[in-house]
Amino acid sequence: MIEAAYLHIPFCHHICHYCDFNKVFFHNQPVMPYLQSMREEMKRTVEIYPTENLKTIFVGGGTPTALDEQQLAYFLESIRLYLPFESSGEFTFEANPNELTKEKVKILHEYGVNRLSIGVQTFNEELLHKIGRVHTSRQAFESVEAARQVGISNISLDLMYSLPGQTINDFSKTLQTAFSIDVEHMSAYSLIIEPKTVFYNLMNKGKLRVPSQEDEAAMYELLMNEMAKHGYGQYEISNFAKPTYESVHNLTYWNNEDYYGIGAGAHSYINGVRRANIAPLKKYIDSVERSGFAYLEENRVSKAEKMEEEMFLGLRKTKGVSEETFYEKYSVEMKEIFGEPIQEYQEKGLLEQVEGCIRLTHKGRFLGNEVFQAFIGVI
Repeated sequence: MIEAAYLHIPFCHHICHYCDFNKVFFHNQPVMPYLQSMREEMKRTVEIYPTENLKTIFVGGGTPTALDEQQLAYFLESIRLYLPFESSGEFTFEANPNELTKEKVKILHEYGVNRLSIGVQTFNEELLHKIGRVHTSRQAFESVEAARQVGISNISLDLMYSLPGQTINDFSKTLQTAFSIDVEHMSAYSLIIEPKTVFYNLMNKGKLRVPSQEDEAAMYELLMNEMAKHGYGQYEISNFAKPTYESVHNLTYWNNEDYYGIGAGAHSYINGVRRANIAPLKKYIDSVERSGFAYLEENRVSKAEKMEEEMFLGLRKTKGVSEETFYEKYSVEMKEIFGEPIQEYQEKGLLEQVEGCIRLTHKGRFLGNEVFQAFIGVI
C-alpha cells in the first residue's frame, strides 16, 4: 500500500551556490501551466495506482514557498482534490525564511500543512552570503514565529556544516542559536560539492577552500554530542528529533517503502518499479498533456536489488536493519545473503548487532558511505 507522496516545485527566486536539485529561476517561467500539469499527474497517478490513505506528503524543491499566494492556494487545492490524505498524517512543506510570509503560512495551515522544513543552513550572516543564501538569521526566527502563531507545531530546521570558511566554533554557534529556537526536529548535512553548481566551478578554479576532513569529522562529532545533550535523538545519520517527531516521510525512504513522485524530475517507487520523471519543465508539461504522465525511465527492481537497497538505505537509520523484518520481506536470512560484508565491517568496528538489528557503530557513522558500498553487487 502506498502511504507517501513527494511533490516537486522546481522554482527559485535565487539559486544557492551548492544546489544541484532540479530547479529554475522563477522569473518568466510557466508556473501555472506547470501546476496544472502537476494536478493532472496527481489525478492520473492515483487512478492508475490507487491507495486508500497517504500518511505523509512532502513538498520539496526548488523552493515551494517561491509560489505566490494564488499559486500556492491552487497547488494545495490540487492536493486536496486528488491525493487521499489522512488528516492526522504528516504534511511537510519546505520553506525559505525570507519567503515564508504570514499570509503564506495561513494558506499552508488552512490546507492542512502541519510540518515545515525551513532551510536555515547557518546563522552566520557572512557564511549565508558566501553560500548564496539571501535570507537573514532574523528572518529564520520570524518564520518560525509566524508558523507557531497559526498553529503549525512541527518545525524542522535544515542546517549545513563543512561550509567554505566555516570553523568548528562557527558551527557550534549556529547549533546553539538553533537550540534557542526550540523546534521539534533538525537535519544537518555536510556540504558535498556537486557538478554543475557554482561551488563546483569555483573548486575547479582553485578558488574554493573548505574545512579539512578532520574539521568536518569534528563538526559531525560536535553535532551528535550537542543534539543528544539538548534532547534530540539521532534516528538517522543526519537527522535528529525530539521524541515522537521523527520524519515519517524520510523514514519511508529509509524503510524502502513505496511512494508517489509528482512533478518535474521527481522519483517514485511503486509496486517494485522505480521511475524518474522528465526534468525540463516544458518537456514535463508536454508529456503530461499527451499522456497524463512524464516518465523518463522505469526500472523494475529485482529481488536482489531490493535486498541490497534494504541494507544500504536501512543502515542510515540509527536502529539499523532488523533481521526479523528482512526475513519477513524476503523469506531469507540476512546473514545468508550478506554474512561476509557484515562480518568484515563488524571486525573493522563499523557495524554491530544490537537487539536483532545490524547497525552502524558510532565510528561507522563517520564512514557510512564506505559501509553502504559494501552491500552493493554482493548477490
